[in-house]
Amino acid sequence: MEFMDASFLIPVLWEWLEFAVRWLHVITAISWIGTSFYFIALDLGLRKISANEDRIIHEDGIAGEEWQVHGGGFYNIKKYTVAPSHLPEHLTWFKWEAYATWISGFALMAIVYYLGADIFLIDDNKMAMPIYLGIFISITSLGITWIIYDILCKSSIGRNSNLLMVLLFGYLVVLSWGFDQIFTGRAAFIHLGAVTATIMAFNVFMVIIPKQKIVIAALKMGETPDAHYGFVAKQRSTHNNYLTLPVLFLMLSNHYPLSFSTEYNWIIASIVFLMGVTIRHYFNTIHARKGNPIWTWFATLGLFIIVIILSVYPALKDNMNERAEITISQANLTKKQEELAESENFDEIVEIVYTRCNMCHAAEPYYDGIVIAPKHVILETELDVLKHARQIYVNSAISHAMPPANLASMEIAERTLIAQWYEKN
Repeated sequence: MEFMDASFLIPVLWEWLEFAVRWLHVITAISWIGTSFYFIALDLGLRKISANEDRIIHEDGIAGEEWQVHGGGFYNIKKYTVAPSHLPEHLTWFKWEAYATWISGFALMAIVYYLGADIFLIDDNKMAMPIYLGIFISITSLGITWIIYDILCKSSIGRNSNLLMVLLFGYLVVLSWGFDQIFTGRAAFIHLGAVTATIMAFNVFMVIIPKQKIVIAALKMGETPDAHYGFVAKQRSTHNNYLTLPVLFLMLSNHYPLSFSTEYNWIIASIVFLMGVTIRHYFNTIHARKGNPIWTWFATLGLFIIVIILSVYPALKDNMNERAEITISQANLTKKQEELAESENFDEIVEIVYTRCNMCHAAEPYYDGIVIAPKHVILETELDVLKHARQIYVNSAISHAMPPANLASMEIAERTLIAQWYEKN
């Protein structure tokens, strides 16, 4: 094996690039979610200052305060109804976490789903389309969803927060069904999470930060800022608060095929949004000191049980078994895949994969404890082997990660043959 050979370096570096961008995405998401949850909890927990308290408040317009202790220190935090009477010299802005999360997330989607569209984005059994069209639909859906959401918020409906959230939920249900008609189950979930995350990030970029800048500009001019700007920013921030947990579920779902590889995955995705609301309602109520709504956890458990039932419904296997067989000649193969298919030892590679991998990576896995093929990677045909050639090469020839613990007893000679097959073509 030539270490500097492009056939070796490119897939290895590609795996590390994906890992690095995914790590960056997780880091920035943790920062964004952490600050978002903190400020919502802080805002809900503010205690109004009583006029009878035996102390002097030197500033007017204080909406409330909160005493907190963390890391051995005590903190006294105050919130202004609109803004302070004068602009402080230093302001800490909480915006870069949101921007970096969206940018890194979009980069990750491009790496995995756009450059790997033939495997992860397009499902010819659902809707055959050229790769460029699938990518176009993907990117367009992000923008259209934000525009529809923003129009609703700015309309008269936006003044009724409950009605607005119901309409938004209905739109997300329709969107989840629509994505499932076009993309693979895995891509449908990721795209539903992506459009929701776009709403959240654009709320920060297009609404919350601009409104805060208007308030600051008014203060610099010695004017009293309009309280409406604070209301709008607070509303969008609250929406972000309730959308965060569903986005996390959808983004993690690609590791759990039971959630997305079923004909009912769009219903599962819709229920996940309801679970996010029930969980956040509990914590928001606790932070606001308005009681202890334990019922929300029973509601969440009930919804989760429904999700489990939908994921293992008998129709799932029927749906998988009915997938259309597409021959190599009918498939849109890349130049690399065509070369791999024409190599003299391709039949041997297929036999190795069938022997060592097919017990788990099948429409109906026969290895004990495996219900659905890991990550929904099915290796039952020659076309399957070609489409997943890079993954087979990286995981069985380079890293030896597959089969797990070498349960299928793949021999070194077989791993070497896979490496030579991939690197020489």
